[in-house]
Amino acid sequence: MHAELHVSMASELKKCLASRFRSLHQVKQCHCRLLRLGLHHDTFLVNTLLRSSLNLRATQYATVVFAQTPHPNIFLYNTLIRGLVSNEDFHDAVSLYASMRQRSTFAPDNFTFPFVLKACARLKNTHLGLTLHSLVIKIGFESDVFVNTGLICFYSKNGFLSHARQVFDEIPDKNVVSWTAIICGYVEFGYCEEAVGLFRGLLEMGLRPDNFTLVRVLYACSKVGDLASGRWIDGYMRESELCGNLFVATSLVDMYTKCGSMEEARRVFDGMVERDVVCWSALIQGYAANGMPKEALEVFFEMQRENVKPDCYAMVGFLSACARLGALELGNWARDLVDGDEFLCNPVLGTALIDFYAKCGSVAQAVEVFKRMRRKDCVVFNAVISGLAMCGHVGAAFGVFSQMGKVGMQPDGNTFVGLLCGCTHAGLVDDGRRYFSRMSCVFAVTPTIEHYGCMVDLLARAGLLVEARDLIKSMPMKANAIVWGALLGGCRLHKDTQLAEHVLKQLIDLEPWNSGHYVLLSNIYSASRRWDEAEKIRSSLSQKGMQKLPGCSWVEVDGVVHEFRVGDTSHPLTLQIYEKLESLFKDLREAGYNPTTEFVLFDVEEEEKEYFLGCHSEKLAVAFALISTSAKDVIRVVKNLRVCGDCHEAMKLVSKLTKREIIIRDSNRFHHFSEGSCSCGDYW
Repeated sequence: MHAELHVSMASELKKCLASRFRSLHQVKQCHCRLLRLGLHHDTFLVNTLLRSSLNLRATQYATVVFAQTPHPNIFLYNTLIRGLVSNEDFHDAVSLYASMRQRSTFAPDNFTFPFVLKACARLKNTHLGLTLHSLVIKIGFESDVFVNTGLICFYSKNGFLSHARQVFDEIPDKNVVSWTAIICGYVEFGYCEEAVGLFRGLLEMGLRPDNFTLVRVLYACSKVGDLASGRWIDGYMRESELCGNLFVATSLVDMYTKCGSMEEARRVFDGMVERDVVCWSALIQGYAANGMPKEALEVFFEMQRENVKPDCYAMVGFLSACARLGALELGNWARDLVDGDEFLCNPVLGTALIDFYAKCGSVAQAVEVFKRMRRKDCVVFNAVISGLAMCGHVGAAFGVFSQMGKVGMQPDGNTFVGLLCGCTHAGLVDDGRRYFSRMSCVFAVTPTIEHYGCMVDLLARAGLLVEARDLIKSMPMKANAIVWGALLGGCRLHKDTQLAEHVLKQLIDLEPWNSGHYVLLSNIYSASRRWDEAEKIRSSLSQKGMQKLPGCSWVEVDGVVHEFRVGDTSHPLTLQIYEKLESLFKDLREAGYNPTTEFVLFDVEEEEKEYFLGCHSEKLAVAFALISTSAKDVIRVVKNLRVCGDCHEAMKLVSKLTKREIIIRDSNRFHHFSEGSCSCGDYW
């Protein structure tokens, strides 16, 4: 009778262990019954108990259960090693393996090696990993695909990609997992084109990639901007009906956004049956990063209507879009959607908020966020340095840089980009030279093409065109369009048409499709009253089918962003706007203003030139703001191109006559107009 009861209880215990435990308390109850029945020798039951504990992340309790087992076999060792690795307890996993080798007579098998190798990879334990590889060969597992996949991952993560490739090439029967492992290795090393080539090899072998493979190869395409391969993979996925997975579809959206194809990103997004916040964030950030801020805001509001709570990256994308448009009210509204402490504790969010306030011209708020942040990394410091420099507070930017040194923060390349841009905006040539020299001599930061571009811009604006040209010649890398464009801007400012023509030839070789270079040379000829040559440039633009990027300005009123283009008549308040402009120009002329007609690109009558100048988008935006806001409100305008000299002079007088603060951020810098003067000190 007693024996029958024992068998019955043992059977019931096995059923209990076979069920899914929801708490550690239930596991402990079963463990107690197992001990009472003297079944702790039953390795099958102990193994089930171990798996249940490890699934609940109770690694410490699982280790206790294992320790109480009198004679653990290889299956128990493998279960605990795998569970420890899955719970990222890598040190204990390696220690358990070492204990197994010391205390037991049996050798590891093809289930032991992959997980111990994974622990070695994460711990960067090269010595043990190499020892394991030797043991793999010694025991005879060198042809096992699972063991070899573990070796590929180990070598890749420890920096031995050639060894990983050698192991991969020697696998007789490669499966999807081994292909994915080598693809991931190449992606991690930055060999993204090779990773895409390996993916093609996987398909040629007749294998069907899994979701993780697709996610990694799409990431490889996004890293190098390989839109053609991305489209090919997209087509393959649709043909093979592999688009249903949420993570794969999100990766496809991200790939298209990173490659600049927002139309295709939106197509994939709209076709998704299920969407989570990560997918929404990818699209919002994509629009913001690709110069489509209004679309980014629209998607964010669409996400709100779907009752999806924004995450950190959705907020970063939204704030970036607001910064691009100078939409201070909208950004402040979005800030209230997230707990204030999250901005102060999360460097990513904090950096986005600092950048947003700085680009909206609200420097005081940017600095306040910086001061209150609890975690400040180099990126946070860089954001406030760049923001201060951009807004003309160059001395304060230098002060924050000094603060970095006092707290032991090592500056990086972006720190010096911010400092050099500040020197450029303020015309501080000597300071710029000093920082450029110190970045490599004192801080061991190697100058990149961005730093050389800043220096060329600084020298060219200061009229040191020969020195700027010589610096380009001495660069260790080939100058790109940004560097030559900086020198061309200096040529325009100082009317050096001879050097400008030379620079333009370089730019046309680099970017024959860019109309902006032709337009800038046309401006130079126009400013020098060489109308015929300016007209030839414009004619060549027409012949090549190129169009000048139209001037566009944005201004926010009551949380709504309004867009204006040159000569715009589409706004509902067009009549009132032009009436206000006419009234303003009458007052400006009485105050001594004369339109600077040299900034018009056509050889036409002076009266017609004045008309063209009066229709510039920033003037329309300011006129609209004047009739739509109260006298105490700061007018904030963002323009996609540089503010012309005439508009600059006009805005100084408008600020004086209306007693209004006007902040205009153009493609180049901030202009803070107040009481008849500008923060740039007319240096541009």
